[in-house]
Order: sequence, then C-alpha cells, then structure tokens
Amino acid sequence: MQLYSEFRVRTFHIRVNWLVAVCVLITCAAFMRLSLWQLDRAAEKVEAQQALELDSRTNAQPLEDIPAGHLHPSNAELVNRHVSLAGEFDNERTILLLGEFFDGQIGYGVVTPFRLDSNNHLVLVHRGWTTGVLPVNTRPELRPYEGPVELTAQIYLPPNTARIDPSQIDPSTWPLRIRRLDFDAITEVLEEPVFPFEVRLTAQQPGGLVRHWPAVHYDVNQNLSYAVQWFGLALLVLFASVLASSNLWSLIKAPESE
Repeated sequence: MQLYSEFRVRTFHIRVNWLVAVCVLITCAAFMRLSLWQLDRAAEKVEAQQALELDSRTNAQPLEDIPAGHLHPSNAELVNRHVSLAGEFDNERTILLLGEFFDGQIGYGVVTPFRLDSNNHLVLVHRGWTTGVLPVNTRPELRPYEGPVELTAQIYLPPNTARIDPSQIDPSTWPLRIRRLDFDAITEVLEEPVFPFEVRLTAQQPGGLVRHWPAVHYDVNQNLSYAVQWFGLALLVLFASVLASSNLWSLIKAPESE
C-alpha cells in the first residue's frame, strides 16, 4: 500500500501521508464534535432557563405555604424560588441599604416590609434601586405603593456576613439606613419577627423600582468559550498539517521576498 501521494495545483504542491492524514482528520473531527457538544449544552441551558422562568411565574407558590422547617440558609431549594405574596406594604418602615450601585451611580437599595394578608407576618421585600445623588437635605425618591396588592418575587439568600448591633440602628428615624440586612437586628427594631430571607420583586411588579441586581440565569458563556476553543484547535491542527506537508509557507513568504 502506497502511504504517500503528491498533488499539485499550479505552484502549490502537497505531499500527503495517508496514515498521518487519517489521524489528523480523526483529531479534527473529535475537536469539532466537542465544539458542537458545547453548543448543544448552551442551547439546552437556554431552553431550561426559559422553561424554568415560565413555570416559576405561572406556578409561583404562596410564600406562607413554605414549611417553617425549610426556612434555613442551607436549603438550596429556596434559592431564586418564585413566590407570590398578597398583602400591603408597610411604607412607613422602609429600609435603605447603603452603597448599592446601578449604571455607575451610587444609591440605595429600597427594602420595604410587606404584611401578608393570610397570617399577618412581615416579609422584607427588596423593591429595587433609587439614586443617592441628590441635593442636600433631599429625601430619596421611594415611590411608595399604597393599598392591597398581589406580587411575584424571588427568594434571595444573602451571603453570611457579620451581624449588625441593633444598638447601632436608630429606630426613631425612618427610613432606616443600614449597610446590609441583618434579620435578627431588624426583627428587634421592628419588634416583631420577619421572614428570614429577602425577596426581590420580579419585573413589572407594583411598587417596583430599578431592578439593579443581576438577572438569574444559566451561565452559557463558559460553554460558548469552550466551543470556540475546540473549533479553533480543529482549525489549528488542520492548518499546521497542511503547512508541514506542503510549500504553503514558501508561497506565503514569496511576496515578501520580492
């Protein structure tokens, strides 16, 4: 069996070792297959995200239906869960979270207690962001929502941080200004228990402000990056093989030497 063949097209010629060529093609095909697999994974994640959002919004569980035993930070099932709430905002006891940013501007995160109709419990509802760049002695624009309302929100589990000393909070001045939510400290200030997690309003909800937190979604950037890398490796192997087996490099350099 002849292992070598030579081909010429005008000034271009290539000497093909068929055994090497088969190995190169298998390698390129494997890299291309890996690239396509990563693209398939990205597409699956996008479809799963769309299905999750549709299901969550249409089947949001009433917040008070979550069993008390499930309400702890280690319960991963609560992360980003969509829930429904019915009741009224307690606008007079709004909390401003200091140092939150949107579009390069510093401002406040606006958290307003929400009293549930079903059991009279309080839930801390993060309504969004409002600017802190204001004239001296100007109150932030909070746009309170009055009256009974039904909402859809997502449970947010904040990272563990150092506790706030309740004595550092001045309950005589509202809205409160604090750097982070400490549910134990806020329970002491409000003098009644609150739901142990923050809930963040979904888009286009009554009482909503600027939703400055990142959208919850499946990360497909890594899959797309891997797909490009595998595709690039396939092209690199193919190009290097052609370069090593032909006079292509001489033809590329020829115009420079003239």
